[in-house]
Amino acid sequence: MGATAAARLRATLAEPGVVQAPGVFDAVTARLATRVGFSALHLSGAVTSAVALGLPDLGYLHGTDVAELARRIALSTDVPVIADADTGYGNALHARRTVEQYARVGLAGLHIEDQVSPKRCGHMAGKQVIESDEAVQKVRAAVEADTGLVIIARTDALSVLGLPEAIARVTAYAEAGADLVFVEGAADEETLSLVHAAIPEVGLVVNISEADPRLRPLPLDVLATYGVRIALYPVAPLLAAAAATQRAYAAIADEGSASSVERITWDELTDLLDLPELLDLEQRYSDGDS
Repeated sequence: MGATAAARLRATLAEPGVVQAPGVFDAVTARLATRVGFSALHLSGAVTSAVALGLPDLGYLHGTDVAELARRIALSTDVPVIADADTGYGNALHARRTVEQYARVGLAGLHIEDQVSPKRCGHMAGKQVIESDEAVQKVRAAVEADTGLVIIARTDALSVLGLPEAIARVTAYAEAGADLVFVEGAADEETLSLVHAAIPEVGLVVNISEADPRLRPLPLDVLATYGVRIALYPVAPLLAAAAATQRAYAAIADEGSASSVERITWDELTDLLDLPELLDLEQRYSDGDS
């Protein structure tokens, strides 16, 4: 039996450089990202809420929704998948159960945050965070589930309580056993340098999301100097797919077909889905070849 997804992700993280983890939201996007050659993929809670529930990221989502979609994605690719675990969907006991559930569906890692429940998108106003001690116990529970998954502890305290509190929290989360830490909203050089200086031995995760219209993404080599190990790109593929799909629908309505819209061909799609190989295999069994 080959290495688990979590073991493959840990092996990737042991290598130098920043791991780019673009967002995926179904088996097709997972296969497309795999074909490009990414070494990790990401399933966002906001994206899952959008595609699975048709609802914004306002706490409607549960871990079972993420796990159901993640299972299909993980089955479609050998690339390790990191998923959003939001607040753990309850207290420390529930957080531990969420980690166990995520491990069973083949995920490689997750990030868990310290917002109150119901939570909201990290880029929305009106966020609140729970007490630090309670958040530490959720991280501890996630680690002590002992699934092997890469545990990323996220704080949303930056925009609520300020940078010193955010640093204090991720420091405590690292001490509780988190593999990596994630200060939501920290993506500029000044903030990253201060976080890295406070906990230089702990790898960081950054969120490069179009949900923040002010974000100016830093080059990967610059991110690496501040201890960043994973860069997440959670929503760009969904936004691009939605724009393309919208153009196709408009063309069908206005022109009677989508011929004027850029698309991959049907053969390209079926090749992506391994149809030629599967047909060869079908023929082999039909012929009774050994």
